[in-house]
Amino acid sequence: MNFISKIINSPSKKNSENFSFVIKKMLGFKPQNINYYNEAFTHSSLKKINDKGYPINYERLEFLGDAILGAVIADYLFKKIPKGDEGHLTQMRSKIVSREHLNELGKDLDLISFVQSNIPNQNFGDNIHGNLFEAIIGAIHQDKGFHFTQKFIYNKVIEPYVDIERLEGKITSYKSVLIEWSQKSKKKIKYHVYEDTGNDSLKHFSVKLFLDNELISKGRATSKKKAEEIASKRAYYKINHIINS
Repeated sequence: MNFISKIINSPSKKNSENFSFVIKKMLGFKPQNINYYNEAFTHSSLKKINDKGYPINYERLEFLGDAILGAVIADYLFKKIPKGDEGHLTQMRSKIVSREHLNELGKDLDLISFVQSNIPNQNFGDNIHGNLFEAIIGAIHQDKGFHFTQKFIYNKVIEPYVDIERLEGKITSYKSVLIEWSQKSKKKIKYHVYEDTGNDSLKHFSVKLFLDNELISKGRATSKKKAEEIASKRAYYKINHIINS
């Protein structure tokens, strides 16, 4: 058990104060109610419950954080891009709060080092990083309120990471690009997905992507969706001279 685990799991006042100090150092402010942050790092595999019999884990805070983050980003884009229509604003918000981007934010804060679980950290997929980041947003909202959370999102997400011009040219789904192009150009795209455990303890999926029955690329990941996206990205860069011609 590492230092953080001992602090979170210990009921003593001293360790609670130590955890509060760690949170302050990581997030830049002192928590008022440390229990929200304990919950934000508790995985459902521990099967913890409170005195009312309700489960204690980060999933509810993750749900709340996802909604709060989306609302703050939507408000920012509404003001920042006055000429943007609904479709464009929705697309831009999706780019900022994409699972890939949230995973990067969670990794930057090293949130996985705080998670309490019966599952070894190395067995988690990449999405654990983004899930924990959303849970932290939910915890901050419960602890400090909306306006404080909004300021935190501006400082930690919008100001350091959001570049409107760069994002407007960013592709968020290579699979969608390929499918749209194939429909317009009357090409046949086919994904062949199969389980590929290999030597890994965690189940993986492999994908073969065919264009007009010709194998173009492959992808492998811990979910079918991610494997398809990896294969799509590789295919896009292989044939983008055709797609963009």
